[in-house]
Amino acid sequence: MSWIRERELSLVERLTANILKAGPMPKHVAFIMDGNRRYAQKTHVERQEGHSQGFEKLAETLRWCLNLGIHEVTVYAFSIENFKRSKEEVDGLMELARQKFSRLLTEQENLEKHGVCIRVLGDLTLLPEDLQQVIAKAVVSTRAHNKCFLNVCFAYTSRHEIANAVKEMAWGVEQGLIKSSDVSEVLLSECLYSSNSPNPDLLIRTSGEVRLSDFLLWQTSYSCLVFQSVLWPEYSFWNLCEAVLQYQLSHQSLQELPPSLHRYDHIFLT
Repeated sequence: MSWIRERELSLVERLTANILKAGPMPKHVAFIMDGNRRYAQKTHVERQEGHSQGFEKLAETLRWCLNLGIHEVTVYAFSIENFKRSKEEVDGLMELARQKFSRLLTEQENLEKHGVCIRVLGDLTLLPEDLQQVIAKAVVSTRAHNKCFLNVCFAYTSRHEIANAVKEMAWGVEQGLIKSSDVSEVLLSECLYSSNSPNPDLLIRTSGEVRLSDFLLWQTSYSCLVFQSVLWPEYSFWNLCEAVLQYQLSHQSLQELPPSLHRYDHIFLT
């Protein structure tokens, strides 16, 4: 399965996309791709097949995002907490990652055509060494692309990311590279894994769970949050359009607020 599915939108989908793009569009969308295991149980397939179907849905969703003019996507692919799952499931997820990042290395022409830059955010030292190497090759192979960006959070939690940033600043002070007075929110942001990206405008979580599960806690402080009940492998173009519409409604209401209130979050349950 390709990282970006080559499929044009239907006429109705194109019309809908054009209508949405007439309004304010999120430039950066983050996804908590939840529901793979429940999808496997629902459809009576192996759990690993549920995860595979989840990756296929990611490839399709990336195509939709490009069609909508969304040029940066961040996904929660594997939490550090996931290491607590059964060895069989963890090993299966590691093997799936090996396959998909290896596949990416064979798709350079397609990725170059769309200008897709792949970044992997997380503590990669927690991963098997061979997987670290495959990921490094995949990241290096697309680093010159700059039309759109896919950030894959793998072996990641936000608290781990923030703690790592604090340690980095403390090391800088200890080494005399910075002064303690230099420590600030801005500097901490620059020490995060996501320092090369703007904060997400819109965060979407599927499966009906209404929580962030330690994902981009710092970066989504003022993002529009949309929680949708659909399981991730069943996600559709229309689900994405619905989330974008909720963002647009949030954007409009924010413009009507007094300047002092513009930083309040808007949360939608669908």
